Amino acid sequence: MVDWPGGVTVFDVRAEAMTPLVEAGAGSADNVAEVGASADIISVTVLDDAQVREVVAELAANAKPGTVIAIHSTIADTTAAELAEQLKPQGIHVVDAPVSGGAGAAEKGQLATMVGADRAVYEQIKPAFKHWAALVIHAGEPGAGTRMKLARNMLTFTAYAAAGEAMKLAEAAGLDLQALGRVVRHTDALTGGPGAIMLLDSTAPLPADHFLHDAFTHTRGLGEKDLSLALGLGRATGVELPLAQIALQRLAPGLGVPHPTD
Repeated sequence: MVDWPGGVTVFDVRAEAMTPLVEAGAGSADNVAEVGASADIISVTVLDDAQVREVVAELAANAKPGTVIAIHSTIADTTAAELAEQLKPQGIHVVDAPVSGGAGAAEKGQLATMVGADRAVYEQIKPAFKHWAALVIHAGEPGAGTRMKLARNMLTFTAYAAAGEAMKLAEAAGLDLQALGRVVRHTDALTGGPGAIMLLDSTAPLPADHFLHDAFTHTRGLGEKDLSLALGLGRATGVELPLAQIALQRLAPGLGVPHPTD
């Protein structure tokens, strides 16, 4: 990223956080205001909405018209939209561009970023973002990037809770949890995990002639059988499985192939 034409300037309240980038060729600023006065595209990564508002206000007080301020923090979906509207009269573009992929992807420049911005602004900043993100998605208007990130993270943490439930069942059944974890990681790497079914452009039921209808109907049958068997094992071992019970109820409509009685 430091080879961006015109150079890259960094600022952090922790000097040690800037050191690797400065050593790689980036310039350093003494404060937020200095960044606002000198940069055309500004990336903001802080902890919460309050810090985002504080930093954006300081940047905007010093930025020139046409500057893009991109918020990478995960915040309330209304914050970026409100800031974008407030700063529009100054000609400053506020966009939200939360990231996904974790520290490993960040280190390799393979993050995904979901951008909420006017299309023209998105096209303007996309080349810069491609220096650190392997996938740059236009989610929609300001605020849409955060809404996409929240949906993505909801899946992640719901899956973590389901993994905990699966481990509880396995433990009660006398299984080796380390071995189960190895199987899950291996097969998820092959199948793509939950994201493998996210190929649709609507949550409406699939028409019978849809190219995925038969495949998802087959998946529904397998899933309902296996979930029913897992729930049976839970009853036998005395383990409550509320997420599995909900999954059994909602798998068919979630796949877009509800039963006629659903």
